[in-house]
Amino acid sequence: MTTTTTARAPETTDRATTTAPAPTADTGGRRVSARVRILLWLLLVMALALAAVAMTTRSFLLRDVDHRINRLLTQETGEFANFVERGGDPRTGRPFTDADRLLTVFLERQYPDADEELIGLVGRAGAGPRQIRQPHDLPVALPLHEDPGARARIFGSPDSSGVLDRPQGEIRWAKVTVGRPGRAPDAAFVVAFHPEREQARVNSVFRTLLGISGVALLLTVGIAWAVAGRILKPVRVVRAAAAQLTEQDLTRRIPVHGHDDIAALAETFNGMLDRLERAFAAQREFVDDAGHELRTPITIVRGHLEVMGDDPAEREETVRLVTDELDRMSRIVEDLLLLAKAERPDFVCPEPVQVAELTADVYVKARTLGDRDWQLDGVADLEAGLDPQRITQAMVQLAQNAVQHTTPGQTIRIGSRTDGPDLELYVADSGPGVQPQDVEVIFERFRRGTARRGARGSGAGLGLSIVKAIAEGHRGRVRLHSTPGGGATFALVLNAPRAPEGDPS
Repeated sequence: MTTTTTARAPETTDRATTTAPAPTADTGGRRVSARVRILLWLLLVMALALAAVAMTTRSFLLRDVDHRINRLLTQETGEFANFVERGGDPRTGRPFTDADRLLTVFLERQYPDADEELIGLVGRAGAGPRQIRQPHDLPVALPLHEDPGARARIFGSPDSSGVLDRPQGEIRWAKVTVGRPGRAPDAAFVVAFHPEREQARVNSVFRTLLGISGVALLLTVGIAWAVAGRILKPVRVVRAAAAQLTEQDLTRRIPVHGHDDIAALAETFNGMLDRLERAFAAQREFVDDAGHELRTPITIVRGHLEVMGDDPAEREETVRLVTDELDRMSRIVEDLLLLAKAERPDFVCPEPVQVAELTADVYVKARTLGDRDWQLDGVADLEAGLDPQRITQAMVQLAQNAVQHTTPGQTIRIGSRTDGPDLELYVADSGPGVQPQDVEVIFERFRRGTARRGARGSGAGLGLSIVKAIAEGHRGRVRLHSTPGGGATFALVLNAPRAPEGDPS
């Protein structure tokens, strides 16, 4: 009988797994680029994965070899046991009565595998067992039939199968004893398998897998180097652009190509640069205008103090003028602080507000600003999420602005209304109105209109800027249009959340 089998490789304790050290962000004081870090991690992960695949494959092959050897040993011993039970001597046609004859006839009919030995052992008093075997050359260092010590250990073992570890190589064996019940066995049939060649085949496959994995790893690293460089190129451009940016030059932008995450990063970076450029420009303009506005009262105060004499009346007049200029400077500083606070998220604190009640309160407070024909034009009967203090501040500022642009007896109307989803709170005057060329500039800081009626006042041109900041804090805007019959109407157009219809609150 010819049976092809493979063998399980012996377990070894000198197996070593070499792993690359975890990549770090800094080596020798030098910064490691993102491209190199990606490749190092990719190399580490792929090396571990490929090593795991190779080791798992080797484990499966060894387990398969182990199962096949066990099946082979079970099959050979089963055939011998069946022959003992049912076989007969071809010379006599009767059952075997001699163990030596039994083993000889059985072995003559067997065809062992290249790595397999089929041996009959017959016990002898005072000596080791005598062996019966077919001539069979084995490609191993020391076959079992040439190792009397190993044969004696197997014949004397109480087990029916086992593994014999020798310096010359491992032997997997199984045996079936022949003898009378209650006595030591007279003979035994032994199946021995030498797994050296099967072990060599498994190790050869394992080395081949490692070689293929190494080549695949090198190819993958090369491809990944090129791909990572192409993907990270916009990042390097962003880094170079960021390194070249200064407060004086914020005009550089990143070219955007494609629609991936890197393109989105470039677009986000460009948007940030746009905001920074606008912010720096506004800051420079704001500082220039603030310095100009504050320089004038400081010059006036210093000039009056330098020429002030000892006359009590002159001193009193000088103190009055200086106090007035200091008050104006204080108002400018307070307005500047308020505009600076407008950039904070807590500048507006909305809460449920009855718009009709808020409009009426603003009307009552505005009536004290000047001798005008004040009218409550209309109110919106709804509840909305507003900051009542900021809205009152903006409406009173618009009313003060209307007083400055009208004369006593002229009409100023205050009201609120809804326009689709928007809520409008407005102040309409009957003054000279706003010149077309001033519509775009009067809401800027330190800007005033070119045509004004009535008292010019001591404002610094920050009032309408504050109104605009309050409206934008409510996610709204300020709208300016002409009043029918003459004048100007300023309206806070707010997209304020409202309570549902019929809500009892």
